[in-house]
Amino acid sequence: MHNSQNNRAVIDALINCYLSCEHCASACLEEDNVKMMAACIKLDRDCADICKLTATFLARGSEHGKHLLQECIELCQKCGDECAKHEADHCKQCAEACYRCVEACRSLATA
Repeated sequence: MHNSQNNRAVIDALINCYLSCEHCASACLEEDNVKMMAACIKLDRDCADICKLTATFLARGSEHGKHLLQECIELCQKCGDECAKHEADHCKQCAEACYRCVEACRSLATA
């Protein structure tokens, strides 16, 4: 696994996605029809957790970081797709962060 300095762009994308997902989940809970946002909230929480964990593993140069990239790619894609279905700005911004994270993780996973 590359050292954390080499992974900086990916770590930044992961942290940005983590923060965007946390914000989106919290904002979704404030929506009038929270029940309609349930899938979004669940994916936001899962995506935030995997992004945070992956960033942590990459930052410490863990040999297990690369394994987490695949799960991160899958969850970020699903979360981005779900968020993209909604009109709220926080969902649109989260979808963009998720898609950027997918690309960053793919670039490292194939390196």
